[in-house]
Amino acid sequence: MSKSLVVFALLSIGAMPLPAQKALTGNSVPPASVPFSSPVVHALQISAGDLLDLSVFDTPELSTKLRVDEQGRITLPVAGGLSVMGLTAEQAGQVIETRFHDTEVLKDPHVSVTVLEYATQGVTVLGEVKNPGVYPLLGAHGLLDLISAAGGVTSSAGKDITVTHRDDPDHPAIVKIESKPGSTAAFKVDVRPGDTIMVSHAGIVYVVGDVGKPGGFLIDNNDRLTVLQALALAQGTNRTASLNHAKLIRKTEAGREEVPVPLKKILASKVPDRMLADGDILFVPTSGAKDALRDVESILPAAAGAAIYRAP
Repeated sequence: MSKSLVVFALLSIGAMPLPAQKALTGNSVPPASVPFSSPVVHALQISAGDLLDLSVFDTPELSTKLRVDEQGRITLPVAGGLSVMGLTAEQAGQVIETRFHDTEVLKDPHVSVTVLEYATQGVTVLGEVKNPGVYPLLGAHGLLDLISAAGGVTSSAGKDITVTHRDDPDHPAIVKIESKPGSTAAFKVDVRPGDTIMVSHAGIVYVVGDVGKPGGFLIDNNDRLTVLQALALAQGTNRTASLNHAKLIRKTEAGREEVPVPLKKILASKVPDRMLADGDILFVPTSGAKDALRDVESILPAAAGAAIYRAP
């Protein structure tokens, strides 16, 4: 198993998918051998749609449940409208006490506010994860905690993970999952309520036909793969392969097109190697004339059913 496979297996194995609206609780305990900073606990701020429980000491007639409207305001019993957008529950209680006092509703009010429902404090996890969705960020949780909550990454996940902060969308943090054991880069990203986590997609190049290990080979967005490199990943051609009839099947805006690949000349360094792109299918037929003339429709099922491997 390659080092990259090990890293992505760690992201997937043991990930217990949670329902999209189930809150994360508790702290994940990292391996003792991986030193990294503990996730930061961010004070949750009240926002539109949140449901508040207002409790006024010794005054039950003023105690009630209030829903924050689209403008971030609540309507207090007797004391009227008040903006609580961006405040913590504790700060909201202090502001409400001041309003009750200033409007002479109560001489010495004592108010406590509890947020019963956070409507917009979740973290959105998208891209190449098994269970994309919104996961409430309650407590201290890091990047890998949230990816694990989303079921872990898929087999076609890339190495790049982008974290976009809601209050600073123009400066996203991009984390590259390293293949080195013990890498701690992914653990140090500060994840805040309202953030979006995007797990990138790795490109796939398929090599099918008369080769040692037919399959699809993942390439990350920043990497490239040539015909010779793809053949090397597929453990080369077999002795019965027809090198003069290899073809490249590529999806274009006009549909799929077939491009002859002079594989024998490329192997002999008589023509330049060719760059492959995401979704390309390199087909190497056997020396039989019938196989060499196979069309696109007969080759596609072989690519669709091919095993997927990650390029080292």
